[in-house]
Amino acid sequence: MNNFNQIIQQYKNDTESVYNTWFVDNDQRLKAFRTIRRGIIQVVEDIKNKSFPNDFKNSSLEFVLNCIAEQKQVFVGVSHPFYWKPKLRIPDIYENQTNKIAFGQFLENCINAKNEEQVLREIVKLDELKIKGLGPAVASILYFLHPTWFPPFNTAIVNGFNFLFKDKKKLGSWSEYLKIRETLIETNTKFKSELSNDLGAIAGLCFEIGTQKMLIGNDDYLSEEERHKFEKNIVKRQKEIIEEKKEDSLHSEMQYHLLKIGASLGFDVTPASNDKSKAFNAQSFSFISINKFPELPCDKDTQNTIKLIDVLWFEKGTNNIIGAFEVEKSTSIYSGILRLSDLYFSISDGDEVFYIIIPDSREKDVIQQLNRPAIKNSKMNIRYILFSELRANCDAICKFGTDHSIMEKIAKSIQ
Repeated sequence: MNNFNQIIQQYKNDTESVYNTWFVDNDQRLKAFRTIRRGIIQVVEDIKNKSFPNDFKNSSLEFVLNCIAEQKQVFVGVSHPFYWKPKLRIPDIYENQTNKIAFGQFLENCINAKNEEQVLREIVKLDELKIKGLGPAVASILYFLHPTWFPPFNTAIVNGFNFLFKDKKKLGSWSEYLKIRETLIETNTKFKSELSNDLGAIAGLCFEIGTQKMLIGNDDYLSEEERHKFEKNIVKRQKEIIEEKKEDSLHSEMQYHLLKIGASLGFDVTPASNDKSKAFNAQSFSFISINKFPELPCDKDTQNTIKLIDVLWFEKGTNNIIGAFEVEKSTSIYSGILRLSDLYFSISDGDEVFYIIIPDSREKDVIQQLNRPAIKNSKMNIRYILFSELRANCDAICKFGTDHSIMEKIAKSIQ
């Protein structure tokens, strides 16, 4: 560990490392914490209400794991341990009601925990139940509840940990995970000024090493096959980063069109609270938007969720929301719907319009999500607009529109 500082600097100085592309420079990562927490609360509620299905597919747990998997670089494959494997009857939290309730209670107690010792006790209790197929893959869920207490956990992170610390820890047991956690926390504390309180930073370092996207020291120990794999991983990572930058640019473009239209219709407009510094075509969002977000008649947590909606239109000079828009690219459409539903069920007075803005290729996905019983059976009417329609008609709407109903000309609805 004498050269650990050097390893950290190598990790941080690589502009394509997960430290820079996932951990530091990623607004979607920050949004994910609130969305995943709300999703876990829904899992608990579904188990309590006996509406949690006997399968992973179409469950609230699937939504949670999909949201985690969208943190592409570190969490690819995070859903696999939770897929229902009927022949093996694992993980045994779908058909076995006792295990299902135990899992729900575990999640609820972890959400409400005030310190890490409480979560550790819950892990020990869960482990003692020996629920078949339910192992420390759950730790990646815990990370999004308590990122300063519990690191995420997967094969690549374990491989990187073993290489970095010259260890032989295994993937499948909670006891091994807890030992890894202790070592990572101890190391993180020692090098905290170079890393972060958030254990995602040091876990990301293990991931980089475990996937051979980062080599420590001399690479002479690599075989030709391993060297080829390393080079292939580098090319793959570069492609992923280029693709993500294109998606971010598209996202900003759609937000800009919505801000521009809202302002032209006479509304006060604002992007998501963490997007105000963005710009499109040299047009800064902050120059179009209101300076201060209006105080809403709801609790602070709900207001913070609503502030993350991609674009909001307010009646001029008031806190009355008229339009709410979520722009979705490759991320889960349902997470955007959840933010809109927070607004609807907390402060709606009936005059709002709700829209999901999606790539043309995702029309089937949005229809599927809007057909979810919880959305379809509510009085909340969410329409959707395709990227191509918004882009093609933005200037015409700005020129000829007189009120928000002009958006219906380019919107679609499942109702």
